[in-house]
Amino acid sequence: MKKPVVALVGRPNVGKSTIFNRLVGKKISIIEDTPGVTRDRIYGNCEFGKYKFHLIDTGGIDITDEHFNDEIKVQAEIAIEEADVVLFIVDGKEGITANDYVVRDLLIKSGKKVIVVINKTDSKQAKDHLYDFYELGFDNYINVSGEQNIGIYNLLEEITKDFKEFENESEDDIVKFSVIGRPNVGKSSLVNALLNEERVIVSDVAGTTRDAIDTPFTYHNKEYIVIDTAGMRKRGKVYENIEKYSLLRSLKAIDRSDVCLIVIDASTGIIEHDKHIAGYAIEAGKAVIIVVNKWDVIENKDEEMKRFTKEIRANFQFMPYAPIVFLSALTKKRIHTLMPEILRVYENSRREVKTNVLNDVILDAYNLNLPPTYKGKRLKIYFSNQASICPPTFNIQVNSKGLIHFSYERYLENKIRESFDFEGTPIVLQFKNKGEQ
Repeated sequence: MKKPVVALVGRPNVGKSTIFNRLVGKKISIIEDTPGVTRDRIYGNCEFGKYKFHLIDTGGIDITDEHFNDEIKVQAEIAIEEADVVLFIVDGKEGITANDYVVRDLLIKSGKKVIVVINKTDSKQAKDHLYDFYELGFDNYINVSGEQNIGIYNLLEEITKDFKEFENESEDDIVKFSVIGRPNVGKSSLVNALLNEERVIVSDVAGTTRDAIDTPFTYHNKEYIVIDTAGMRKRGKVYENIEKYSLLRSLKAIDRSDVCLIVIDASTGIIEHDKHIAGYAIEAGKAVIIVVNKWDVIENKDEEMKRFTKEIRANFQFMPYAPIVFLSALTKKRIHTLMPEILRVYENSRREVKTNVLNDVILDAYNLNLPPTYKGKRLKIYFSNQASICPPTFNIQVNSKGLIHFSYERYLENKIRESFDFEGTPIVLQFKNKGEQ
């Protein structure tokens, strides 16, 4: 099932980012603190009890050379179009301003559920202003302090009040893969080239959803669905010009995929935004393939392939296990190499390791390289087992989780990867104190 989308809207300096961070929580992601990933967190995944939703902080979407009101309008329009619930953040300390009314007018027209979040209510001045905000004319008001973490639980209850409990879609054997990447890297051409392959039979029913175009097809007698994020067209130029907005499109497709193809343009090279998109696919626990498109325009292909591979590895240090495929959607050169890779990384993301074999690998790794002592204590590993697949997740029982150093966790992951084929998929190590469930 699809996750609902919640958007934060409001003028600058009302504390949107602080509230965003409170709602997303400090759950460490797979690639947190990893060199080579810098990203402004304007999109997050939230969990609250049995509910899950996407969160967008529209303040992170910047339009240059625009007047303030136009900028706020664009942000609000994107939020309104995408969101199921809009959080209208206002500043309790400062009180109501003319710009708050600008935002209010846009939101009233939207017909979406709006929660007015009065921030900074821990300040003395807020008491004088609280009732002024009722002039905005909405039904739901929640007082919070993002800084002090006051009222956040109540806010989460109000946000999720009408949501359905999140359930993973029923397991079926149809492999779904999405084609993601920034605008103009050739995503649609790649999908078309794939669907025109000799051995591919495209189904007549191309299910078009609001978010992406899903095309079922058969390859070597096996069914697949390709999710084309380039198929998501929005009215007006403004959306096309906001690169960060394309990330939201990708997020929704990533959620529904088993494998994500991260498409990079060989003619322009790697930019920061490519890393952002890849980061979200990894964080969602999806198998990934880096696809370098427009390879037909490159001369000295052998030399350039080595150079490009080196550059990709340097820029995508957080996913050294992702296979790289070089191809041209335009000339269809090397397009035949893609489907076998998709199937391979999909199988790897579902790989299950026997408990006794896993324990042998981890205990051998431990004895080969004992972790350093910390304050006279040394990490001990007792027992390991695989908890789940997609991504493969391993529970490792230890004497104290506090003794796990990031570099030692990376070492164990590398040892697991040396022993089992997990190319293309992230793997998760969960350390638990002995006796902890």
